[in-house]
Amino acid sequence: MTQSRIELPGARKRSYVFALTPLADAMFQLLIFFMLTSSLTPYSLLTLASGPGTASGDTQEQVQEEPSGADSDPAATWTVEDGQVLANGQAFGFDSLPQLAEILVAADTPRVMLISSPRARVQDLVTVLEILAAAQITSVQIVSMGGP
Repeated sequence: MTQSRIELPGARKRSYVFALTPLADAMFQLLIFFMLTSSLTPYSLLTLASGPGTASGDTQEQVQEEPSGADSDPAATWTVEDGQVLANGQAFGFDSLPQLAEILVAADTPRVMLISSPRARVQDLVTVLEILAAAQITSVQIVSMGGP
């Protein structure tokens, strides 16, 4: 009896090709992740002053000589706390905010800056924004106070 033997082809040499597609996919996912988790504007670094401020290195005379810019409209500053708003050092409940908003409209104050304290809830901000929108005050800036 003869033995029949099956001839198998010889092992081929594998050629490894480095593909950049998985690396590019991972880099794109990391880019999206960090873009979504980072804060684009550091609101905690916003300086608030009641009078004309000075930029770094400017003297008071240089600031007074410069012409006023487009941000010369008066603005009210309200601090949103848990269930209340602080305006001009006085605490107001949300029930009295429509009257405050009417006073702002009558005084031709088109802008309001809301400073959100750490104790303020999202619903508090939404309530204040709804009251301002009902009074036709649409130029509102929201700043986070930060802190624990």
